[in-house]
Amino acid sequence: MKEKKLTRRDFMSAAAGVAAFTIVPRSVLGGAGQTPPSEKINIAGVGIGGQGGSDLRSLENQSNIVALCDVDWRHASGCFKRYPNAKQYKDFREMLDKEDKNIDGVVVGTPDHLHAPVSIAAMKRGKHVYCEKPLTHTVREARMMAEVAREHKVATQMGNQGQAGEEVRLLCETIWDGAIGQVREVHVWTDRPLNGINKVYWPQGVDKPKGEDPVPESLNWDLWIGPAPMRPYVKTVYNPFVWRGWWDFGTGALGDIGCHSLDPVFRVLKLGHPTSVQACCTLVNDETYPVASRVTYEFPARGDLAPVTLHWYDGGMKPPRPPELEDGRKWDTNGALYIGDKGKMLGGRLIPETKQKEYGKPPKKLERSPGHYMEWVIACKGGKPAGSNFPDHAGLLAQVVLLGNIAIRPALKDKLLGTKLLWDAKEFKFTNMPEANKYLTKEYREGWAL
Repeated sequence: MKEKKLTRRDFMSAAAGVAAFTIVPRSVLGGAGQTPPSEKINIAGVGIGGQGGSDLRSLENQSNIVALCDVDWRHASGCFKRYPNAKQYKDFREMLDKEDKNIDGVVVGTPDHLHAPVSIAAMKRGKHVYCEKPLTHTVREARMMAEVAREHKVATQMGNQGQAGEEVRLLCETIWDGAIGQVREVHVWTDRPLNGINKVYWPQGVDKPKGEDPVPESLNWDLWIGPAPMRPYVKTVYNPFVWRGWWDFGTGALGDIGCHSLDPVFRVLKLGHPTSVQACCTLVNDETYPVASRVTYEFPARGDLAPVTLHWYDGGMKPPRPPELEDGRKWDTNGALYIGDKGKMLGGRLIPETKQKEYGKPPKKLERSPGHYMEWVIACKGGKPAGSNFPDHAGLLAQVVLLGNIAIRPALKDKLLGTKLLWDAKEFKFTNMPEANKYLTKEYREGWAL
C-alpha cells in the first residue's frame, strides 16, 4: 500500500483503510496467552485526548478498544464517546491492574515525560506497546524501552508513521543503487516550533509563568505532572499540546520531528550510534527549549559505507540552498538534503530535476509495508516485527535524537554549548565532558521511578 508523503493525517487514513481480518473465537485458534492470527486484539489507550486518540482510530478496524485512560476527562471526552463500551480510567496503573486479563496491547499517547513509565509498566506485564514518538523523554529511558521489550518478547512500534511509506523505500533503493555515490553529508531541517512566520505551534524560549490557576475538575494535575517536579497549574501554558517546549515534559522541536525526519537517514545509511554530537542555538533558559538550534552528529564508517556528518536544523533555520536546485524552485521550510560523491537528493529526488528524469526509478528490491499500524497488529499476532520496533530500530533512533538535546542543556551553557561531546555508546557516557552525563537520565518524583 502506498502512503502519502509525511503528513500525519495521510498516514492515519492509509492505515485505517487496511481491510479487517475475519474474527473467530479465541478458544478456537489461540494457544494459552497468545492472540490468534485471525482474531482482533484487545487494546487499551493511555493519553487519548490528542494523538493517542488518532492512533486508536487507525487501529479500531483491527482491534477491540476495551479500556481508555486519560488524566483530563474533558480533553478525552471525544474519545470516550467514540468507544462507549470501553472502561474509563484516569490512572494507568489502576487500569493495568484491573484490566490485566482483558488487554493484549497498550497505545501510549501521553506527553513525552510519561511515555517510559506507562510503556515499561505495560511491557513488564507482557503487553504489546505502540508508543508515540519520540519514544521517551531521556536517552536512558530509550535504551531501557528497547531492553524491556526484548526481555519480555512483546510486539512494539513507535509512532513515526512515515517509516512505512513508499518514499522511504524509494530513497533507500535509489541511494543503494549508487545514484549519488557514497553519501558523506546529510542536512535535515524543520520549521518547528514555528509554522511559517506568524504562527507558533508551541512556545519555546520563554520563562516559567508567575501565579497559578484553579485546576479544572476534569483534570488530575498530580497524575499529569507524573515523574516531573511538581509545579502550579497555569491554564493553557502546559496542557494540552504546548507541553512540548518545556524541558520537564517535552523534547522540543528535535524530539517532536527528529524521529520522523531522521528515520529515513538511519535506514538508508544504516547508521548506528554517533561518535560525537555538537550544537549551537538561540538563547536558552532552564524552563524551555531554545527557539532555534542546530545540532551536528558525526557517524563512523559502517562496513563499506563512508563516515557521515548529519546536520539538524530547527526553528526555521536551514542549510545553504544547493546550487543544483533550479532558480525559482521552492526551497521548503522542511526538508532533507543528501550529498553524495556523485550528486545530491532533495525531497527524495535527484537535483536538478533533469537528473531525476534521466535516472528514472531504481530497481525494486525492498518489501513494501502493509501500513504502519498494520505492521504492529501483525507483530502482536506473532508475525514479523514492526518496522519501528523498540529493540531493533526505535530505541536506537530515539537515543541518538535525544543526545542532541543534551548538547543544548542550559545548565551547562557556559562550558558545554558549542563543545563537541564525544560519545561512547558501549560505555553509555560522554568521555570528554563528564558533567553532561547526568542529562542522560533525570530525577524522578517520589513514587515514579522506573
